[in-house]
Amino acid sequence: MSKFSFRYVIDALLQGITFLFSSISFLTLGAILVFVFNQGWSLINIDLIRYPYESTTILGAPIEDQNEFCLCEPNMTLEPEVFYSNKWGVGFSQGQDLLGQATVQLAYIHPNSPLSSLTNKGIEGNEFVLLPEFLIQKISYNDRSTSLARRGVERMINELESSDSIYEIEVITKGGGIGGSIITTLWLIGLTLIIAIPIGVGAALYLNEYAKHSQFANAIRSFIETLTGVPSIIFGLLGVAIFIPLTVATTNATGGNLISGALTLSVILLPIVIRTTEESLKVVPVDYRNASLALGASRTQTTFKVVIPNALPGILAAVLLGIGRIVGESAALIFAIGSIVRDEITLTDKSTSLAVHIYSMMTDEPANIELSSTIAIIILAIVLALNLLIKFISSKIMKGKLGGVI
Repeated sequence: MSKFSFRYVIDALLQGITFLFSSISFLTLGAILVFVFNQGWSLINIDLIRYPYESTTILGAPIEDQNEFCLCEPNMTLEPEVFYSNKWGVGFSQGQDLLGQATVQLAYIHPNSPLSSLTNKGIEGNEFVLLPEFLIQKISYNDRSTSLARRGVERMINELESSDSIYEIEVITKGGGIGGSIITTLWLIGLTLIIAIPIGVGAALYLNEYAKHSQFANAIRSFIETLTGVPSIIFGLLGVAIFIPLTVATTNATGGNLISGALTLSVILLPIVIRTTEESLKVVPVDYRNASLALGASRTQTTFKVVIPNALPGILAAVLLGIGRIVGESAALIFAIGSIVRDEITLTDKSTSLAVHIYSMMTDEPANIELSSTIAIIILAIVLALNLLIKFISSKIMKGKLGGVI
């Protein structure tokens, strides 16, 4: 074999290995995306934001003076999947709650139905109206055994039709919404970036512009690189030991809270912001600095009016990386902010981010893979939207439309 042929074989082999490894990586990432979208896409709907996480259980009993049966046909065309009881004037359908669990849903109720208004047994004397969004948990009778939703909608409607006396009906409002987790995640992104970006950019400016060749700067760089490899759960312990007591002492917080979570994430982000920003500062040509100084500008003026504007795309890249880390972080936040899912979000109380919400769903028995995949899709959508926004801003800067010096 000639030398040329041998080199050709080696080149072809290396190219084949490169294509093989790249194909494996693309297929793996693609398989993950396909799995997530396949599992979670069916649960995506506006109700995830519209309904609260906590559902309300109501026990209702028929009103005493409404004992006559309805014995009426529906006054509208019902969907084929709706099972209707002429005796009681109600129609049920098989549905699912926001968590993806099978339920029996009130699909129709006739205006003359004796069940249209019930006495609220939890609040004596109060009445409530059955609404189509209610989920029927069980119906207890005086003359037969209880009907349960888990046995299916057809069996429940048949048992209702064959009964002459209802003792009580247990209904629940729809719950399982993730609006509180979305708000918490957005708060964490905003607070963390407000804290971490100025500190990280300032540290990078010092290391690259003012202490470039000092031993102290080299030691700081080594320390920062070490921090990038520290497990995030260690930062969570930092949040418990320092930031939670600090926020409890200075605010009305009584434990983990949004502020302590943002402070913890800021520490996690600092190594990323510092290293990315420093690399973007190094890319700015030295001639720019020399030209500015030669024109009479001070070192500080050169840094803030020449170097930073030209390094802004790199700084925005640090923001992109930071957003991804904030949205995806869970271990540290479990310690620093808690894993309690709430609908009402305050800065000084516990709540949960979308990533921690996934953790909560996956630790249930059994694990709720469908809803976890749905939340993962929402996380991807949030990160994509923020990335596109920052890339748009970066492109404007590159074109000089925001006053930057390019």
